[in-house]
This record gives sequence, structure tokens and C-alpha cells, in this order.
Amino acid sequence: MGELQASADAARRGSHGSVVRTQSHGGERDNDAESADDLLQAMGYKAELVRTRSTWHVAFMSFVLASIPYGLATTLFYPLINGGPVVVIWGWVLVSLIILCVAASLGEITSVYPTAGGVYYQTFMLAPPSIRRVFAYICGWAYVVGNITITLAVQFGTTLFFIACVNVFESEPGVGVWEAETYQVFLTFLAITLLCNAVSALGNRYLPLLDTFAVFWTFAGLIAILVTILAVAKEGRRSAKFAFGEFEPSSGWPDGWAFCVGLLHAAYATSSTGMIISMTEEVEHPSTQVPKAMVMTIVINMIGGLLFLVPLMFVLPDIAVLVALPSGQPVPTIIKSAVGSSGGAIGLLLPLMVLAILCGVACTTAASRCTWAFARDGAIPGSKWWSQVNHKLDVPLNAMMLSMAIQILLGVIYFGSSAAFNAFSGVGVICLTLSYAAPIASSMIERRGQMKGAKFPLGKFGWFCNIVVIAWSALAVPLFCMPSYLPVTTATVNYAPVVFVGFVAISSGWYFVWGRKHYRGPPTESIGIPALHNPLEVADNTSTKKD
Repeated sequence: MGELQASADAARRGSHGSVVRTQSHGGERDNDAESADDLLQAMGYKAELVRTRSTWHVAFMSFVLASIPYGLATTLFYPLINGGPVVVIWGWVLVSLIILCVAASLGEITSVYPTAGGVYYQTFMLAPPSIRRVFAYICGWAYVVGNITITLAVQFGTTLFFIACVNVFESEPGVGVWEAETYQVFLTFLAITLLCNAVSALGNRYLPLLDTFAVFWTFAGLIAILVTILAVAKEGRRSAKFAFGEFEPSSGWPDGWAFCVGLLHAAYATSSTGMIISMTEEVEHPSTQVPKAMVMTIVINMIGGLLFLVPLMFVLPDIAVLVALPSGQPVPTIIKSAVGSSGGAIGLLLPLMVLAILCGVACTTAASRCTWAFARDGAIPGSKWWSQVNHKLDVPLNAMMLSMAIQILLGVIYFGSSAAFNAFSGVGVICLTLSYAAPIASSMIERRGQMKGAKFPLGKFGWFCNIVVIAWSALAVPLFCMPSYLPVTTATVNYAPVVFVGFVAISSGWYFVWGRKHYRGPPTESIGIPALHNPLEVADNTSTKKD
């Protein structure tokens, strides 16, 4: 244990010999932060990032990652064409309850293994020894790809949403002021992507403040939208029967399947649930704060989503007109119809536009951390480069630039298909869903044995939550490979399976070329701790010895 203590002390030194990677309070090191570093050391890593985030900071960032109501605004087309208000409202409630089980299940596991490797590291530690290396490798690639493509979907969704917001101003009835040629859409997407990366890289120390601001900004915007559109309602108000019970799919799918396809709306908005795990090495007390924040955020998001969606359903214009919009963004049109003026509409849309950028920054930050964590275990080509931390900025800058470059390259797909956003959001949901299911399934295979020492225990609800997650995953993967409506053309086909298979081919090729001989997974065993040992016990023993 003395060797472990020495390793923990050395781990708290920067790559240039600088001491103290966690914050100090009154000249003394935070004992809990030091304990978190000991736990990280027990899992095989040294502390390289500053621990500055509290429970509320984590909860606020998790909230911004989902960015309700923005996340629901950009994909409202899907439930409208696949059933209308019933899918919008009850689909949101249903998926939120399912994702609550996902958050609770991941939170329990994270309370035992709080590392930026997230579900990838957890899968390695929980899976049976005979399959854990390849299982963790697959999970890691799904997690990284999911983070990158969801971030891409956010940036691209923001682009399309901004164009639709600008076009609430019309040059003539029914014609927006910005025609938005394909190259203009791509350049706008490029500008938004560069901005989000710049803010994330250069303003890392201020991001918790930005996330805190975003929460208050969001609810102020929600209240403004709710009160204004219901009070003004220029086109009149729908009945409660319509707002909560209208179901008329126009997508061409059978009714039951149309409802399921419409769940992409809610699934996309909540897909970021596990992305916050990649921030654990910047959290003061990760074993308790991250799980609590994950669950807390789902509850807040569910309430915030209803505050946004229910008023929209009461002032909903003709659904056929909304789903026929060239922009694919019905929310600006709904709000303009309700308030009756372009100026009033843009005033209500402004909070969502600001939140869109903040969501992009949060997703960029989380994606860079998971890419960095996966690279430091040698699982990505050029790992030595991508696993470096820029200690001046206190961010894994190289990994962030890699993530940004991939997003920009994938963005070129838009030149070939206007359904690119559907592909980005679809593959993001698929990959993240698979990556979340991997450690949960691994824990179930081992009969949840390692959860006995969890600091966020689910107890008798553990099996129920875990089973719900696996059942949802089995449905979500094929579901989000489907086109959103029929008939399918080359312009409207869902390219998510193509992008997904492409990443699978790249990761598989890299594994057989290099990984099969060199990739060994997380370095836990290299410091003499059995791979299936609960690291909380090691950290607790270390802290007791110091005391």
C-alpha cells in the first residue's frame, strides 16, 4: 500500500513537475479532492486535470448537454410527422422515465469507477475476464463516436435552427429573407463549430459559470415563451383533447412503428446523459456528485421539457404545413404564428439560440475528454499525440482538435444529402445507447456483484433499472436506423447506418492491425491491483492510512 501512496503522490504532479492539480482552500488541500486523486490512482491513472466542479456544477453542465428546450426544438419535426401531439408529449414522458433508469444505472456504476474513461473503463472492469478486453474496446469506440457525432448533430442542428429563426422575417409571404445555399449552410456550421471549440479550449476555467448562467437563462426563456404564446395565441388555442390526445401520423409508417420512430425526438435530447461521466476527473467528489447530478438532471429536464412542449401543442398550427417546411425546423414557425409578429418571435427565440451555442460548448468539452481518455490507453491511432494535456489551458487540446476535425469532415455529407442531420443525430443516439448498455450488461452478467460497495446504490431497484436499459437499447438501435418517413429517396434516406458501419470498419481494422497485439485495456493491473477489485476499497484504505 505504501507503493500505491507514493504513486498517488507522484500522480498529483504535472508533466513538468508542477505540484497540486486540485484546488486549495485556505492553504490546505481539499482532503476529499485528494481522496478522489487516490481513487483515480487506484484505477491506474494520474490526476492531470484540475478538480473545480461541485455537484451543482456537474448538474448544470449535464443540463446544458441536453439543453432542454433547445434539444427538443431542433428535432420536433420527427414526432410531428410520426403522430403529432401524442408522440411529442407522451413520447417525451416515456423516454424521460426510461432515461431516468439509464442515469440511475450508470450513476451506480460511476460511483464505483469514476474516471474520464467513463463507460469504456467501467465495461473493462465489470465484464468477464475472457471477453473484457474486446468488449471494452468496442464500447470505447461506440462511446467516442457517439460523443463526437452527437456534438456534430448539435452544431449542425444549431445551424439549421439559426437559419429558420432568421427566416421568421420574410421578404414576401411564405419566403424567408435567407435562402441559405448549401455552401452557406456549411460555412455557418463551420463558424459555429469553431466558436464552440474556441470557447471550450480558451475559457475552460469559466465553463462552470457559463453552465450556471445557462440554467437560469433557460428557465427565464421557458417562462417567457410559455406565458407569451398562451396569452397572445393569435391563431387561437387548441383543445386539451388535441394537445394531449391527437395522434395522426403522416410518415407512411404503420401507427405503432410511427410512434416509435417519433421517439428520436426525445432520445436525441436525452442521449447526452452519460457524456457527463467523462468530466469526473474534474469533479471534487466524483463518486457521489456525478451520480446525483445525472439523476437530478433527468428530473429537471423532464419538467423543463413539459413546460416547453405543452404550450406549443396548444398553439400548434396545421401539422401538414409544419412538416412540409423546407428548413425542417417547425418551432420558429409555431412561435411566430402564436405571437403574430416576426419581431416578437425572434425575441422569444433568442434564449434558444443562445442556449444552442452553450450546448455546443458543453458537448465539445465532454467529447474532448472522452476522446482523450480513450487515447491514453492506446486505443486510437496516434494515441501519444491525442492523449496529451495542454497544462496552460488545462484541457486535452489535441483530442479536442481531433474531435473537431472529424465533425467538419462528416459535415461535408450535407453537400450530398439534406438528410445529413438525421444521420448525425441517429448514429449519435445509436452509439451512445450501445456504450451505455455495455457496462450495465457486464454488471448483470456478473450478477451486479461489484455494486455492493457503490456509494450510489440502487439496492432492490438495481435489477429493474438495468433490465429497462437493456430493453430500451434493443429497441433503439434498429429504430434509429430507420428513415423518418416513407417513401425513401436518395435525399431522405437515413445515412446513420452507413456512418455507423464506417466507424465500425475503422475501429475493427485498427484493432486487427494494431490493437489485437498491443491494446491491453486500462492500466489498472500494471500497479498491482487485481482488475476485478473494487477501487473504492483501495482508496478508503489509503485515506485511512494517511489519517
